[in-house]
Amino acid sequence: MNDDTSLAKLVSLLSAGIATPHQVFLSMGDCRFRVMTNSANLARELTTYFAPFLRSAANADITITALQAKVPDLGLSFQVKQPDPGKTKIKEEWVDIEGGRVIRKRLTGMHFLFGKGENLAVGDCEANPNQVVNFINNRFIERKLNDGCLLAHAAGVAVCETGMAMAGFSGMGKSTLALHLVSKGVTFVSNDRLMISPGTPGPVMFGVAKHPRINPGTALHNPDLTGIISPEDTARFQSLSPEELWSLEHKYDALIDQLFGPDRFILQCPMRYLVLLNWHRDGSPTRIGEIDINERHDLLEAFMKDTGLFFAAENGYAPTAEDYARALRGCRVFEISGGVDFDQAAAGCLRLLEGA
Repeated sequence: MNDDTSLAKLVSLLSAGIATPHQVFLSMGDCRFRVMTNSANLARELTTYFAPFLRSAANADITITALQAKVPDLGLSFQVKQPDPGKTKIKEEWVDIEGGRVIRKRLTGMHFLFGKGENLAVGDCEANPNQVVNFINNRFIERKLNDGCLLAHAAGVAVCETGMAMAGFSGMGKSTLALHLVSKGVTFVSNDRLMISPGTPGPVMFGVAKHPRINPGTALHNPDLTGIISPEDTARFQSLSPEELWSLEHKYDALIDQLFGPDRFILQCPMRYLVLLNWHRDGSPTRIGEIDINERHDLLEAFMKDTGLFFAAENGYAPTAEDYARALRGCRVFEISGGVDFDQAAAGCLRLLEGA
């Protein structure tokens, strides 16, 4: 087999003779999904994870197949995806073939095939359900970007019809701030990605059905999250310094519906505010001030996001900083600077949300 092989033929080869009796039906905004799998365990994992977005069986806009199966050597010449700036580990390889793209995860051996309506995840899905979750969510992101949205690196929350996006360069704590607000009664919209649709009187933001993955420090300092960590790990983490906690790579899934109750996770809301985290762990006072984003493209870069490998553009996709600035018309933008203080930042964000 070689790179001239079509995606449709590969999908047929990999799925031949494998029944997929287990199905999960999802609704993400105006997009309906059907996920088919041969693994009852994976179906249960997905049902639990996507609980806020389950729906009854019906027609689907996007069908995804996830197979628990060994992947044979496909004979493809994969290209290496270079690590993001500041990182060294190579995680993904990819190749474009007739009809779509094949991505191989280096660490897990999972393969993802997509294009022209075909969507297949194959490999040890039961050991890597988060990668299947991400594949499903990436299909939703692709749909919204092809509909004209811009991809943003941001968390999102809402109060009634008032939405707020929170962005910042890596490690600034946008997910932690979002969870502080959810603990105060705010509705969760998205953890790390938003799709922004320009509009009048302002943009609309679309979230991704992915629960926050939080570090131990976030859980230890939020009473609503402490149950995520075992007593043994809690004791171990409490013995670490703030700097050691801050730098830990360990992550926990914080399932919004299980922690905060039903109807606390939505995927669409008018976007009235953008908060850009630009603070430092130096003990200085936290400051919140409104800015003109047209004059602060240095901060806008924290909001902009590359699509990565899991997006196939239908009509081209290459937005500029000016495109993002135009998309934010009608949205007030604030910078949080000074020292890191999540309680003070949350209180300031809540005042904005409730005072709109």
